[in-house]
Amino acid sequence: MNFRHLGSSGLMVSEISYGNWLTHGSQVEEVAALACVRAALDEGITTFDTADVYAATRAEEVLGRALQGQRREGLEIFTKVYWPTGPGPNDRGLSRKHILESINGSLRRLKTDYVDLYQAHRYDTETPLEETMQAFADVVRQGKALYIGVSEWTAEQIRAGVAMAKQLGFQLISSQPQYSMLWRVIEGEVIPASQELGVGQIVWSPIAQGVLTGKYKPGQKPPEGSRATDDKGGSRFIQRFMTDDVLTRVQQLKPVADGVGLSLAQLAVAWVLQNPNVSSAIIGASRPDQVKENVKAAGVKLSGDVMKKIDELLGPIVERDPARTRQGAPEKRP
Repeated sequence: MNFRHLGSSGLMVSEISYGNWLTHGSQVEEVAALACVRAALDEGITTFDTADVYAATRAEEVLGRALQGQRREGLEIFTKVYWPTGPGPNDRGLSRKHILESINGSLRRLKTDYVDLYQAHRYDTETPLEETMQAFADVVRQGKALYIGVSEWTAEQIRAGVAMAKQLGFQLISSQPQYSMLWRVIEGEVIPASQELGVGQIVWSPIAQGVLTGKYKPGQKPPEGSRATDDKGGSRFIQRFMTDDVLTRVQQLKPVADGVGLSLAQLAVAWVLQNPNVSSAIIGASRPDQVKENVKAAGVKLSGDVMKKIDELLGPIVERDPARTRQGAPEKRP
């Protein structure tokens, strides 16, 4: 496993991190989830990402149990706050009340005294940024989080957040956006702003919800038990990639992957890691062997010719519009 700085901070993270969105407490039974975490640890992954909303808080509980007995100083544990975790109007968003209550709940479920990174899971249009950032500053000063990050914020929002964090005396060091060969909306604005500000990307869905594994074939039904057949939420997120044009072009990547001795999934993870602003790529898994295979992308260097060939093959199906970040964000709290 290789390690990278998270943004311009001194914090080192494994360049492949383990995330449990849509798996722990939901798609995958706990025994399998624990086996996946053990596989991640065995492969040298030290960075684990979750969120209070995943599986209605159960994902944090599963991860907390899975990491029990590990040396805490040897781990980087990340979680997030924003989406609803209860029925009340204050059980969501980035108000001072919700942030300060949510960090306590996350720490209890994760069985730890602090998280290494606490992230704003979306931008809250209904709370003044000053209130949100002051609450994060207090969380840091209380020792409950070491660093602060954001997820799916626009370049403009990141700029404002970094500036206010500096005024309040803490570091906003990371952004967690979707990023893959197929979804490159952060390249136009978010990455240039982040490079300027010292913010690193922790990218999710580098395999495009499994589409870039090549297991989905054009004109064929999705394999049983795959993400595309998951009625607990997985199928909803993958649908935008499930067109014959996308699936056909993904199959055309197979010779490229073969040429560099990688599987399609490994090629996809290696591709995002070529971007110098990417600190870590999050992988999920429902089986330990998936973890063991995907970590082989660590340390892979792809040549310019390979990167160019990927661009040629994927061509017009790549989404690049920076506006998609703002379009995908809630206008009001859910």
